[in-house]
Amino acid sequence: MKHLKLYMNRGIQLMITLLFIVSFQSYAQNSDNSNTYGKSIIVNSDDPSLEWGACPSFMPDGCSIAVLHGDPAKRNLDILFKVPANSVIPNHWHHSAERMILLSGELEITYEGEKTQIMKKGNYAYGPSQKPHAAKCGKKEPCVIFIAFEEPLDAFPLIQKKD
Repeated sequence: MKHLKLYMNRGIQLMITLLFIVSFQSYAQNSDNSNTYGKSIIVNSDDPSLEWGACPSFMPDGCSIAVLHGDPAKRNLDILFKVPANSVIPNHWHHSAERMILLSGELEITYEGEKTQIMKKGNYAYGPSQKPHAAKCGKKEPCVIFIAFEEPLDAFPLIQKKD
């Protein structure tokens, strides 16, 4: 019975990840990586032409993602991740390491086994691959984060054990 629940939870996580990747295939704004010396781009985070898509279902309401460069199903992807002020980003992990710069807001972030840290506008953060983390956006303004992923985009919520 315990093994069946484990397999069901992993199946649900896999379905969420596949839906997440498939939904962002259409949001890729510059997915032609076939040419090493492709066209350069400059994008402002509040550019009205950015195409914002939904986040995985376990993320807070109002969460959105815009693909800046790359393909979510492939390596080396750059995105903007936006959550409303006072939003809680549940504990989760990714296969990829994350390189992040906070563009607006203030973000309280906690990596498993580490002290909570505060990211302020302009701060850089590195998140190791597969390391669980949770965050909370401050009350004053939405948090917009530039994130560079080394591996294809995925996000796995940590399922809370009920006592």
